[in-house]
Amino acid sequence: MADGSRSKVIKVNPIGKGLDTFRDSFEFQCRGLAITGADALYHISGDGPKNSILDLISALQVLPASRSLPSKGSNVNLFGDLLELNSAVNSGNFDIKHILPLLRAVLNNEPDEVIWDKVYAAVAASTAFTVAKPTTPPLSAPSLASFQQTPWLHNTGSFANSTEHRKYVDGVLKEELGQLYVGVPGFFDAYFGSVPGLESVAQAVFDKCKEGNNPLYREESGWQGWPEGAMERDVLSWFAPLTGQLLDFAAENQPASRLRRRPLAQPHQPVQGSTADRKLDVGFVDDPSAGVDSKCRWSQILIPGELKSNPLADKASKAWLDLGRYAREVFAAQDSRRFVLGFTLCGSLMRLWEFDRLGGIASEQFDINKDGLQFVSAVLGFLWLNEEQLGFDPTIITAGDKRYFEIQRDNHTERLVIDNVVKRVPCVAGRATTCWRAHREGDDSRTSLVIKDSWQFPEREEEGELLREATDKDVVNVARYYHHETVCVGGQNDDIRGNVRRGLDITKATNYRPESSMPPPSTAGRRVSRISRSSSVAGRKRSSSCTGAPLPPTKRACSSSPTKGGRVTANRLHRRVIVRDYGKAIYKASSRSRLLAALEGCIEGYESLHTRAGMLQCDISPNNLMINEEDDNHSWRSFLIDLDLAIKEQREKSSGARGKTGTRAFMAIGVLLDDELHSFMHDLESFFWVLFWTCIHYDGPGRDIGATEFECWNYESDRKLAKLKFGTIGDERDFLRTAEENFTPYYQPLIPCVNRLRRKVFPNGGRWRDPNPKLYFEMKEILQAARDDLKELEQ
Repeated sequence: MADGSRSKVIKVNPIGKGLDTFRDSFEFQCRGLAITGADALYHISGDGPKNSILDLISALQVLPASRSLPSKGSNVNLFGDLLELNSAVNSGNFDIKHILPLLRAVLNNEPDEVIWDKVYAAVAASTAFTVAKPTTPPLSAPSLASFQQTPWLHNTGSFANSTEHRKYVDGVLKEELGQLYVGVPGFFDAYFGSVPGLESVAQAVFDKCKEGNNPLYREESGWQGWPEGAMERDVLSWFAPLTGQLLDFAAENQPASRLRRRPLAQPHQPVQGSTADRKLDVGFVDDPSAGVDSKCRWSQILIPGELKSNPLADKASKAWLDLGRYAREVFAAQDSRRFVLGFTLCGSLMRLWEFDRLGGIASEQFDINKDGLQFVSAVLGFLWLNEEQLGFDPTIITAGDKRYFEIQRDNHTERLVIDNVVKRVPCVAGRATTCWRAHREGDDSRTSLVIKDSWQFPEREEEGELLREATDKDVVNVARYYHHETVCVGGQNDDIRGNVRRGLDITKATNYRPESSMPPPSTAGRRVSRISRSSSVAGRKRSSSCTGAPLPPTKRACSSSPTKGGRVTANRLHRRVIVRDYGKAIYKASSRSRLLAALEGCIEGYESLHTRAGMLQCDISPNNLMINEEDDNHSWRSFLIDLDLAIKEQREKSSGARGKTGTRAFMAIGVLLDDELHSFMHDLESFFWVLFWTCIHYDGPGRDIGATEFECWNYESDRKLAKLKFGTIGDERDFLRTAEENFTPYYQPLIPCVNRLRRKVFPNGGRWRDPNPKLYFEMKEILQAARDDLKELEQ
């Protein structure tokens, strides 16, 4: 029986008729069976037994006593224990025999104390099961819980409505890139060794450069015309014509047709296609006619380069960061780029670079005036690398004006023709999500599919598996599963360490710090995918106010390493997911009422994902909330996308892992402070921040007004951002004044609605303390009422 304190709570909060609805529902479900009572549970077909138990747990959670009775374990109250029990049952990892005594007590309408005793017994059985069969791997392997909860948090792809001014971006980019490893042995052979004829032709060209009375290169002094002081403008004037001469010499030795690229040197002219003005010192483009006055775009830059007159600028805070900034722009503008090669030239000291979704690595430093052959080899290599060698994805095939993917599905090859790029996250290191709208070749209806590529930690659960599970469980208003695979390039699973970096060992880098232990280079990329066997196709081209905010601190309070060894041991795997629902971001809704209806539908989708599949989405942001306003589009009218960061609620609870996931401007206060396990309550708070942000940054359907005083929410430290958010919502008068001053004219009518949501999401102007499953209904009810209020205004 319950102790004195429990008895008092139970007496003050009687069950009354609180379980009558469940009893009626269960008895109705058992009609026609040869057996009645709790044992009938075993005779109900399909998912009936599990659904009945989930219904019972939900009914118990609604009872007031569940939020006042103490937890059996480490939760705030018994309500939290019931959430864990709900997840255990939903996952299928719970023997229903442990629930039969509770079900019997409820059906027999036994005294309240007996029922609550049976609840505690069921919770104890759930906890015992979790301990006996842990969901986290042994300590010798990277902790799966850390991957579920703590991806590398802060990167340049998470900015929302930002000017991307360098004074803000550079601090975040440094954190995103992490340690850049230089002096990696074998770099040149790894990236240039497969260029046909390069070694022999480079030697012949270099020998030619040393011929005659006035040779281009002398062993004792280096290259002819090399500018004294190596000033940027002078080096550029020297570099371009020399490249042309090297190509002419190469043609004499290998007249076979080669791609005719040109160096581009426009250090004072912004390259087109970036959010903020970005200039490029030097680079190579696929445009033979490119000249001094040519207007080039980042989509044309194949190999970026950075020049510095001072040899001492060959360091992380100078040339390396500048080149990383260029690599980010190249990645953002070229939707099929897997990695980016580049170079730095500081004085006469050169390095060759490779940037990918883990960061960047570089060759050993060499002096071009002392190692002329290495310089010739590098320049010719950059000019002759084919598209796959340059880092373009060969599984995206170009034939004429059509680009397509090929997948193996249901034992058949399907060709998916790309209609357009939907999204390309602008970052270097990270998941780097890219989405395309596509349709099946031969499908006359041209039904839309969305293809999503991203680079994931191999230890994380596959998004494709999560989507398939959600679809199988009839989750509503969440993008529906079509296909998923691990991308294969060159007969290997396309990972960073094994495939992109060719197995290079960064523990041999000259700046490697030995305190970070590292296993041998991963061989994960050498397994051929069971699903995808895509490869190159021969003969076809592949193709609150915070103005003047300080830079983020270099040491951020977040777990940025997936394992104890940090980024040294990390790997990322190229995964492809295809879904059957297509829409546009919620802020592009054609009217305010449709935006509210879409937000309501997305909350319903999140609730369905949570209650039916036991998942928390963990990244509620405007670009993950979709609306479909096309009459001939059979997708959900509104829906959630992106389960990249989703977690199984039971696993997160049992591991006790904490961490930050999501897009910074929309993160819940408790997530930023990192003092709570991730809860559905955090994600419901993120829905509030999405609407708040939209009302400030858009003055009509998709009409972005640009950066506002809230831009610093992209860059602030976690604790500072949490304080800014708390200061925004804590006092109703202050909040209303903030809304009146900052909501655009178009969204001013939504101020009462947003304020009512604030009251529910932040009870009494503060953070929630107890999970409230009713919040789903309360938020949807507020949105429905606001739509009714808008009817006259929008007629």
